[in-house]
Amino acid sequence: MLYDKEKFKKALTKQKLNFIYNHIKDISNIKILELGVREGLSTSLFLEVCEKNNGNLISIDINDCGKLFENAKWNFIHSSDDNFEMINEQILKIGELDVIYIDSLHKDFHVKKVLYNYYNFLKKGGYVFLDDVSWLPYAKSAELENKISNFNDNQKIFKKILEIKFTNSDNFDLEFCFENSGTAKIVKKNFEKLKEPKKVTKILSITEIFKNILENFFSKS
Repeated sequence: MLYDKEKFKKALTKQKLNFIYNHIKDISNIKILELGVREGLSTSLFLEVCEKNNGNLISIDINDCGKLFENAKWNFIHSSDDNFEMINEQILKIGELDVIYIDSLHKDFHVKKVLYNYYNFLKKGGYVFLDDVSWLPYAKSAELENKISNFNDNQKIFKKILEIKFTNSDNFDLEFCFENSGTAKIVKKNFEKLKEPKKVTKILSITEIFKNILENFFSKS
């Protein structure tokens, strides 16, 4: 099948995927890079757009998802998404990317690594969507509160995105959708390379500095 219509409909019921769809659905000759396939929910959404707008989709997954669809507009690569030398070569064959979707290993260090590589192939005005940036569904008293690893990972990814934005405020715009487990949207503003992220630190007031000095003094006495 070219794509799974039922999965496409299901994808649109997910608020964070609907958020993505509404931004990309009218892009002509769209070029998409998808990191993470699993059951093919987002893949069906992207292939629907490619079919409608004469686009191309490259999908990467460490699991073999290549039999999900038979579509000439789809290139599935069975690999880790940090196999940069091989994947970069495939991207060059289709040209500049309009959309990058990062939904693979949900660790802040990995998200940063793949973002910094594939961002270089994104056209000006193109989008990067990063999945799982909200820890609200996993907070205490929330529906999925027992998934503490998801809470920690999503919180770290959110923080890392802010650190990247902190040193690249002139290079891209940033927006968040906090529905479901959250999505960050980056819009590329120029062709400058991304600068390394920098920790965001608070500027302490005189009162806070004095309080910290006193606390440190009494904790050592």
